[in-house]
Formats: sequence, C-alpha cells, structure tokens
Amino acid sequence: MNTKLTLTIEKEVIEIAKKYAKEKGQSLSEMVENYFKFVAVERMKIKETQLSPKVRKLRGIIKANDNLDYKQILPEELSKKYGV
Repeated sequence: MNTKLTLTIEKEVIEIAKKYAKEKGQSLSEMVENYFKFVAVERMKIKETQLSPKVRKLRGIIKANDNLDYKQILPEELSKKYGV
C-alpha cells in the first residue's frame, strides 16, 4: 500500500534529483523509496560486536540456498519432532 509523503527540500536539490532520477529511468518517488529501503535494511543488520562470542563462532557455518523458506520448513520439522 502506497502512502503519500510530503517533504520540504531545497528547490535546487529537487531539480537535480529529478534529472538524476530521469537519467536512471525512475521517478523521484521511486528513487526516494529505494533509498529509504536501503536505509531500513542497513539498520536491521546486526553488527558483529552485538553478538555473543558463542554466536559469533557459529555464524556462517550453515550454508543454505537463497530460496530456502524457513517459515515453510519449520512447522514441518517441528511436526516430525513432536509428532503433531
């Protein structure tokens, strides 16, 4: 669902951003949305120093396919384990 957002930005900056977006084949709204998505993803990444030493040792030892859907596999495996 898209929601309208009103921003107050210097006119010169808007004009430059519009030209840049046009060169990239995007609307200014798409460009701003992509930036916000990038910022949100970066904030969600856990920093190595925030992990306990045990978790740091375990991090990255399991390799999985990119298309792995743990939300589908978890109920199946729990069902096998607990016989539900």
